[in-house]
Amino acid sequence: MQALHTAATGMAAQELNVQVISNNIANLRTTGFKKQTAAFQDLIYEHIRRVGAQSSDQGTIVPVGVDIGGGVKTVATPRMMTQGTLSQTGNDLDLAVSGEGFFKILMPDGTYQYTRDGTFQMDNQGRVVTAQGNPVQPTITIPNNASGLTVNMQGQVSVTLPGSTSSTIIGQIGLTRFVNKGGLQPVGSNQFTETPSSGPPQDGIANSEGYGHITQGSLEQANVDVVSEMSDLIAAQRAYEMNAKVISAADQMMQSTTALFR
Repeated sequence: MQALHTAATGMAAQELNVQVISNNIANLRTTGFKKQTAAFQDLIYEHIRRVGAQSSDQGTIVPVGVDIGGGVKTVATPRMMTQGTLSQTGNDLDLAVSGEGFFKILMPDGTYQYTRDGTFQMDNQGRVVTAQGNPVQPTITIPNNASGLTVNMQGQVSVTLPGSTSSTIIGQIGLTRFVNKGGLQPVGSNQFTETPSSGPPQDGIANSEGYGHITQGSLEQANVDVVSEMSDLIAAQRAYEMNAKVISAADQMMQSTTALFR
C-alpha cells in the first residue's frame, strides 16, 4: 500500500526537522550562532488522470485530475543570518559585529575561514587570535607591556605604549562580507568557509558603506528564539505522530483485506 511509504517519508522528514530544532536549542548560548530551519518539498506524483485530459469522444475536458502524491523530501536546511543581540562582557578582546560582515581568520593550512564569534585572545607572540589560536586578519600584534587596548567602530586597534601618554594605532581588524552569506559552509567552531553559492569574499573596513560596525567589550549572542523553537518542536512532534497514525491505519486496512481471503 502506497500510504505506508508516503507516511514513512513524512516521519523521516519530521525526524530531520527535530534534529535541526534540537541543534538550534543546543546552541542557544553559542556566541555568533545562526539558527537553521528545515525546508521540505512534495515528491513526484502518480497521475492517474491528468488535468485537461479528454473525458469523451466529443472533446470534453476534465476540470480536475487524479494525482497521488509520493510523500515529502527535505530540500535544504537554510541558515538564518539575522542579527543576534549584543551582550556586554567588558573584556577588551571581545568584539561584536553589528550589521554585515564576518571576522576573517587565517587557518594553519593557509586558507581562510569566517566567523561572527569575536571571542578573541592574545597568544604568546602578542597576536590577536581565536580560541583555537588562529590569528585574526589582518594580523594584529600587541606590543609587550602595552596598556589601554581599544578597538573603535572601524576596527582600528590602539594601545598606549610604555613611556607614552597618548594612544598609538597598531593595526586594523577588517570585516568580510558575501553576496549570499546563507551560502557559506559551516565547518564547526563557529566558523564558515566560502562556497560557489556564497560568492567570493569581499574584504572591507568596518563602519564603511555596506559593512557593519565593531563594538568592543561585547559579544553577539545566538539568534535562536527558544519560545519559537519549542513551538516548532511541538508541531514537528505532532506531525510525526500523525504520520505514525497513518501507518497504523494502513496496516489495519491491510489486515482487514487479508482477512477476506481466509
